[in-house]
Amino acid sequence: MRGKRPKKQICAPDPKFQSLTIAKFINQIMRGGKKATAERIIYDCFDFIRVETGEDPLGLFNKALKNITPDVEVRSRRVGGANYQVPYQVKGDRRLSLALRWLIAATNRRKGKNMSYKLKDEIMAASRNEGEALKFKSNVEKMAEANRAFAHFAR
Repeated sequence: MRGKRPKKQICAPDPKFQSLTIAKFINQIMRGGKKATAERIIYDCFDFIRVETGEDPLGLFNKALKNITPDVEVRSRRVGGANYQVPYQVKGDRRLSLALRWLIAATNRRKGKNMSYKLKDEIMAASRNEGEALKFKSNVEKMAEANRAFAHFAR
């Protein structure tokens, strides 16, 4: 590896909930620098969750994230002229970023009026161990299980 590793940037917690996870989620939803729009989408979604279920939306969001966070993933590794899909444990920050990415992708695939409504539906489905985001996780874990025979290639 050449050069120095870049310093890890620390983002400030979001203004309403004081949560780093929500701040990272806002930054991932943001398109074209429109942070206020991304914040409005998430905060409206949380208001819809509070009205519909009567529960704490932050707790429901954390439960949904816990359900869709992957434990293992496969990485391609070249050994002796052949490429193998080798299962690896997923490290901390990557686990969160994958879960947030899958949640956004599943939300974008949903049909509906509004991003806030679609996000609410996906978060509620993921908290019940259902939904598209959970399918992403199960596909990754199935691939890792299928390629468990190549685990000895991991360092």
